[in-house]
Amino acid sequence: MRNLQETHLNRARASLRQALSWYGYLRKSGQLSSNPELAGLLKPELEALNSTLNKLDSNVIRIAAFGLVSRGKSAVLNALLGDKILQTGPLNGVTQWPRSVRWQPGGKVLVELIDTPGLDEIEGESRADMAREVVHQADLILFVVSGDITRTEYEALLELRRSQKPLILVFNKIDLYPDTDRGAIYQNLQQLGAGHPEAKPLLPDEIVMVAAEPAAMEVRVEWPDGRVSYEWETPPPQVDELKETILNILNREGRSLLALNALIQARDAEAAIAQKTIDLREQEAENIIWQFTKYKALAVMLNPIAFLDILGGTVADLALIRALARLYGLPMTSYEAGKILKTILFSSGGLLLGELGSSFILGLGKTTAAITSPDNPSNISAFAGSAIAQAGIAGYGAYSVGKAAQVYLEKGCTWGQLGASSVIQEILSQVDQNTILYRLRQELGIKY
Repeated sequence: MRNLQETHLNRARASLRQALSWYGYLRKSGQLSSNPELAGLLKPELEALNSTLNKLDSNVIRIAAFGLVSRGKSAVLNALLGDKILQTGPLNGVTQWPRSVRWQPGGKVLVELIDTPGLDEIEGESRADMAREVVHQADLILFVVSGDITRTEYEALLELRRSQKPLILVFNKIDLYPDTDRGAIYQNLQQLGAGHPEAKPLLPDEIVMVAAEPAAMEVRVEWPDGRVSYEWETPPPQVDELKETILNILNREGRSLLALNALIQARDAEAAIAQKTIDLREQEAENIIWQFTKYKALAVMLNPIAFLDILGGTVADLALIRALARLYGLPMTSYEAGKILKTILFSSGGLLLGELGSSFILGLGKTTAAITSPDNPSNISAFAGSAIAQAGIAGYGAYSVGKAAQVYLEKGCTWGQLGASSVIQEILSQVDQNTILYRLRQELGIKY
């Protein structure tokens, strides 16, 4: 298992280094220096890729606690730390901004625990962005509740699940409930996802019951002289089960979690880079597509040999794909361009292949008209009619290939042998059924 986790980490590092080398190509080719606007737009994503790679190398796993106010998030983290480092109190909203502390359970794995404000206290776009950023950075999420879940908590839980991060539901303050009520609430929490298409019922190891900061209780004391007195004592925190669950997850799949989250962040950063580049150069791309569309249509119309029509048209499509790749700053070989063209042709539902067939038949008619009695007016008319129709088909095909290539170049940056999306699927295909990552695979609806 450890060897597999190391493999996942190494694959993630290789994927991020490949991504950074691609965008290093932008600098070497002068595309960033010659376009300051593009350089400024891409700076946050390039910094995010570098930061994510550094996080992988540091092997620090981030665990973030979320929940509504007064659910005891800070108390849960303090109990795990064994020290009251994070502020707690009876007032709502004691935690105003995210705070993080280092935790080294068992003296081996290095963890960063992140405390967050109550989700129902986050007001305004800036604080909502703050919560999203913490989720984005976290490798594992603790969602803290303190009884039957409310609608607000349920919606927040679904939102966190959409972040594609493993999650443990922490049922805090169990000391306030009799055993019967505690068991009933636990059963209700297990069925949270029942009947909702976006979530499945929680598994037993995804719910942990704790008493992070038990309420003081009155204790009867009998003295040797027969006196009886009553004192208030605070029981120790009950978080051993949560600590054991976290340690099991970290030992069993911690490095894989780290790799997966890094790849998700890299995938999002690369997709944002591609989208920004395409948006900025949309008009240039449109001009290139129309230019190739006109040239291809004209060349096919004037060429009298059917076979050369198809060959020339294919060469034009490949050149169009490479021209778009150069515009977007993506290194592209003829082989890679050929793979994209093949994918486009076969993913068009046969439409473009049908157009090619029609063009070839018209090309044969055009060739026949050109060879047999070229001075005959009827043959000249047949040649012209076939040439014009074939040119229209060729132009349509070029434009369709160009627009489809835009989409593939935008999305394709995360695929390929070491693309982030490819490595994500590779990791999820190798996880054991007894892991929290397997549950995440089910959440994503990925089948192998």
